[in-house]
Amino acid sequence: MIGFVQLDREELPALTELVDVDNANGEGFFLQPCKKFCDGCTIYSRRPKQCARFNCELLKSVEQKELDYDSAVEIVEELKQRRISIEKQLALLQIEIQSQSFYFKMVGLKNLFQKSEPASLTQNHLNLKSDLEQLDNLLSKRFGVSIF
Repeated sequence: MIGFVQLDREELPALTELVDVDNANGEGFFLQPCKKFCDGCTIYSRRPKQCARFNCELLKSVEQKELDYDSAVEIVEELKQRRISIEKQLALLQIEIQSQSFYFKMVGLKNLFQKSEPASLTQNHLNLKSDLEQLDNLLSKRFGVSIF
């Protein structure tokens, strides 16, 4: 759900061999979801510093015993289902936003809704907008990240 991972200059040479890095002026980043992530990080021991430092609010809640593991897994599953639902709605409404990153698609969708006249939005568009806002609330509350 995070848009990209910023890389330090010293990380670029090694990570360029592992992931698809976009490099501009010696600064590198790669889009999320990373292609090395499929049911777990496949480059975990060589992951970027930003990935290593990031602890979402959900993980912190489990570590501090404010939330049990099973509840955390349920929240992750809810997040995944919300993402799938939004992607299906985008396809049904034939809204095409060019990005490999779900995060950047959602930013584009938010911008599209902001530019649209309220009267021009159908009920399906309003439902999608509501689902996007609910996803952002879940991300903010449980993960400490936001689309907006």
